[in-house]
Parts: sequence; structure tokens; C-alpha cells
Amino acid sequence: MPKATNADDSEPSDGVQIDLISGERMDGMATMEKIRMILDGVHDGNIVILEEGLTPDEESRLIEVTMAEISPDEFNGIEIETYPKSDTRDSSLLGRIMGGEQAETKLTVIGPANQIETLHKDETLISALVSRN
Repeated sequence: MPKATNADDSEPSDGVQIDLISGERMDGMATMEKIRMILDGVHDGNIVILEEGLTPDEESRLIEVTMAEISPDEFNGIEIETYPKSDTRDSSLLGRIMGGEQAETKLTVIGPANQIETLHKDETLISALVSRN
């Protein structure tokens, strides 16, 4: 991921970089490519926001890989928040039993565990406090 830079483009800025990644960019990637891109950004101290989120399997794999990379002095892990895509299909219990798909994720926010704290989360809003560690 590119580093945030000052207007003169000579050295990194003092702010927090936020990488907004479109669903289109993620479409052609394999699971491990997605995970590596996300974790490389988070290792650099960036907040990564995925437009279309990850599948449940990809999210589980992200957590597994993150746990393997945690190091007390270097990497504290990730904070991840996601909320479901609104689904126009029948979301009733009977509709789900009869074959309706469960909602896919719509937006996922991922950042270094020591820099991001979730303040509030509901179906339409994720509010987070980001520190410049």
C-alpha cells in the first residue's frame, strides 16, 4: 500500500492512513492475496476499509493468519468490525429455512488492535476511535 505523504510528497505525514478498497479490486483476488493485502496494510499502521467485506470463510482465515503473526513487541493483532448488507430477499426464519441466502457483508473496517477502538456499531454505522500510536 502506498504511504501517506505531505503535499510536497517528500516524507510520510504524521496522520493515520486509511485505505479504502473497492469490491472491484478484491473481485479477482484469491483469499490469501486479500488477507496478505489487508495484513500488510495493518502491519504498516493503516486502517483498511473494505467496500464489500469478506466472506465468513475469508474472515475466519484472516483471524487465523493474524493470530499466527502476533508478536508482543511488533504486532498486537487486528480490530475488525463489519456489518451485514441489507438483503431484499425473504429474511424471515421460514424464508431462510426454505433456501434464502444469508446476508453478505457490506463494509468491513480493519486496523491495528492498539490503534483502533470501536465506540459504537449497529446495522448502519460503525463508529471508531483511531489513535496515532
